[in-house]
Amino acid sequence: MGAFVPRDTPYWKDATFYQVYPASFKDSNNDGWGDLPGLISKLDYISDLGVDVVWVSPIFESPQKDMGYDVSDYQAIYAPYGTVEDVDTLVKECHSRDMKVILDLVVNHTSSEHQWFKESRSSKNNPKRDWYIWKPARYDENGVRHPPTNWRGYFASSTWTWDEATQEYYLHLYAADQPDLNWENKACREAIYEETMRFWLDRGVDGFRIDTVNKYSKRQDYVDAPITDPASEHQPAPEMWCNGPRIHEFINEMNREALAPYNAVSVGELSLTPHPSQVVPYVSAAAKELDMVFEFSVIRLGTGDGFGAKYIYNPYPLTKLKSLTQTWQSFIEGTDAWATAFIENHDNGRAISRFGNASTRDKWLSSGKTIALWQATLSGSLFLYQGQEIGMVNMPKTWGIEEYKDIESRNFYAEAAASGNQERADDTMKGLQILARDHSRIPFQWDESPHAGFTEHGRPWMKVHDDYRAINASQQERDPDSILNFYKQALKMRKAHRDVFIHGSFKLVNPEDENIFAYVKTSSTRVNERGQFANALVVLNMSDDDQLYPNVAAVLKCSDEDVRCLMTTDSAVKGGDGSRVIGGWQGRVYVNF
Repeated sequence: MGAFVPRDTPYWKDATFYQVYPASFKDSNNDGWGDLPGLISKLDYISDLGVDVVWVSPIFESPQKDMGYDVSDYQAIYAPYGTVEDVDTLVKECHSRDMKVILDLVVNHTSSEHQWFKESRSSKNNPKRDWYIWKPARYDENGVRHPPTNWRGYFASSTWTWDEATQEYYLHLYAADQPDLNWENKACREAIYEETMRFWLDRGVDGFRIDTVNKYSKRQDYVDAPITDPASEHQPAPEMWCNGPRIHEFINEMNREALAPYNAVSVGELSLTPHPSQVVPYVSAAAKELDMVFEFSVIRLGTGDGFGAKYIYNPYPLTKLKSLTQTWQSFIEGTDAWATAFIENHDNGRAISRFGNASTRDKWLSSGKTIALWQATLSGSLFLYQGQEIGMVNMPKTWGIEEYKDIESRNFYAEAAASGNQERADDTMKGLQILARDHSRIPFQWDESPHAGFTEHGRPWMKVHDDYRAINASQQERDPDSILNFYKQALKMRKAHRDVFIHGSFKLVNPEDENIFAYVKTSSTRVNERGQFANALVVLNMSDDDQLYPNVAAVLKCSDEDVRCLMTTDSAVKGGDGSRVIGGWQGRVYVNF
């Protein structure tokens, strides 16, 4: 029986998105840096996976202080990636394969090399002075200059940098090279809509992943944050800039002025917004703001406080993962909002290394498939990250800090090392080995040739993983039992029964079990021959050992004869399997339809 969903359902709700980190995807000209022609050459691979939308991480002109999240020209492409014409070709080639393209939109801040900022800092009287956030210094009783506030930024430093020429500080939540735009200025907002959004939408791009979307509206009193880290002169202050007083006004205007006229899809990065009541207003259809957002409670499990102790790893029980999944799967029920499902992106460690077990080949294979089954059965739009589909894992623990290229990793480690506390430095390095953004950015492992087929002759900008001969796409395409081919099957299952897996409700089974992650997905539209709503029971063993799991027929409220195993990570399992024992790092989906 096929799936039933409303005919007017937007395509992006049923879509599988695939995030490409272009510097690390495929190098076509052997300079060691991935590029747009390389991406275009691999579109058949992406299409064959079952992808509907390609999301391209930042490719605009940039000094690359933060891997392109510091844009110096929104209408030019960073030369090592290619040209504007290459983007046109990418759009054309994706559309010819029935795939769409979204770009990464970074408009909380620009590069300090952007022309807007050059003008802004040229004079206090420049018309663009107010396009950024400038404040005078504070002076203590000894006449010593201090920043306007005590805020700590995301990259382990003050959020303020002194500009000698105009004798004021400018605000930057991230690096000093990334000054924040002043969204309070209407002319600035209109320039953002025209030059960074309409320009690309007019060229056929289908929408945007919108970076740091809830940080545009800052509190306007610019007061000190409470001292929560006495050891630092800079204090965490997200309450000063996240979900600020005008944020919904700004995003509604962005939608009205730039997104809605093009029917462009939007997915926002919504950090530090841990309560559903805060998130729903951003993604309510009636609010006309964003189509969906990324909420990070699940993917940030194990991280510290997000500021000074971010990379001090905090172990957590499976029940915590289950509870958060329940929250962010069910928060849209009874609303007109929409959810996203994801477990990897460019800012986090690899899923198998964090949520699975890569200690042996067998455990790597089974946990990679189990994670795939988990993600493919979650409600909302599904987002995959390059390499997730072949089970890429974190960088080897034998690699030293010199192999970590990310500004955040380096800054946090340097801060810990400079503290003089060796335990803190060691703990930070251990945390980075699990959580660092670098893990997701090592070159894609295409085949067994030198440099994993990422580049033929060039030296990759980042070291290729030591295990690329054991984990690569070419090998897995030939192996019917591979993680890659399992992802293809899981995505087909997801779409074939999208009323259950994409649009269905989510309910945990045995929430207190620390080994088995089980839940029921229920269709709201399909009724089986027995007058029951179509149900699926997903059983995931997230441990190394065999486990007993609930009676399937009892959970699905049907007879044993009405149960069938729709998909399993263990090819030895057939039919209903009445044993109720599931091996370590195995997963199964049972249905009553």
